[in-house]
Amino acid sequence: MPLQPTTTHPEPPKPKLEDQLRDAIKAKHYSRHTADAYAMWYRQFVLFHGKRHPADMGAEEITAFLQHLCVTRNVAAATHNQALNALVFFYRVVLKQELAGIEKSRSHRQKRLPVVLTVAECKALLGGMAGTEGLMGRLLYGCGLRVAECLHLRIKDVDLGSGVLTVRGGKGDKDRIIELPERLLHALRDQVAYAKTLWEADRREGRAGIMLPYAFAEKSPKSATAWEWFWIFPAAEESSDPDTGTVRRHHLHEARISRALTVASELAGITKRVTAHVLRHSYATHLLMRGVDIRSIQERLGHSSVATTEIYTHVVKAMQGAVRSPLDDL
Repeated sequence: MPLQPTTTHPEPPKPKLEDQLRDAIKAKHYSRHTADAYAMWYRQFVLFHGKRHPADMGAEEITAFLQHLCVTRNVAAATHNQALNALVFFYRVVLKQELAGIEKSRSHRQKRLPVVLTVAECKALLGGMAGTEGLMGRLLYGCGLRVAECLHLRIKDVDLGSGVLTVRGGKGDKDRIIELPERLLHALRDQVAYAKTLWEADRREGRAGIMLPYAFAEKSPKSATAWEWFWIFPAAEESSDPDTGTVRRHHLHEARISRALTVASELAGITKRVTAHVLRHSYATHLLMRGVDIRSIQERLGHSSVATTEIYTHVVKAMQGAVRSPLDDL
């Protein structure tokens, strides 16, 4: 009996380098913002060098690209360093190449004082915000949250009975507990009730569950449809999951709070540039002005080092007039 020919199966093609980069970032549990930024710098680097393959380039080409960013595009030091971090990560993790001497290209980042609103400005700003946006704005200021931390809140993270909020997987993948302002408890109960109507509608319609962190979807797939994992601030409509293409209900987009803050700041006549992070800066500064110790503020902000929190002491000195100008004595 003649031997049957051996069937060979060709190896599946390797993912594109950009897809490998995104997979590596996801494996490190970095945020989607980081993934998008790193992928953008990878694309710009390759285009700058005429679409040469990255394996044929190295530290010299990266340095030339970074010089282009500084000299031609006049980018800030933080932007320059983000591009450097992205390319170093790509070469080290995806191509398994170390770049000797590349750290010399890092820009010295100047320390900038944060934009901070006065108490009166915060009152006027938040007074012009109502509904869901108003609640989010008050949470940002009342708890010192980052905007992503606010949007990612789930039902299980808000304990209305104890009056505390738990930030899960904040910057640096750290958890922390923050006291909820009493004046927000009623509004939060209403928001939870609204969220439950959407959750119940999703369950009746048999819709896909919400996104779960990291590999938890594989460990506990039923949690995706569990009430306690549902968003505090769910979007009114479903949308496609950018990672899987699955149509599901996501949390509100940060653009919604950004637009609301812009409108409210204009109505309040505030000339400072108001962002969600300005409310976090104002929270820390106002706590310091009320005599709260720097270590307690550090814990509530989730800073790894107290040195990061100490920048607010400079703002407080200026706002309180700690150093009197000699002109006022004339």
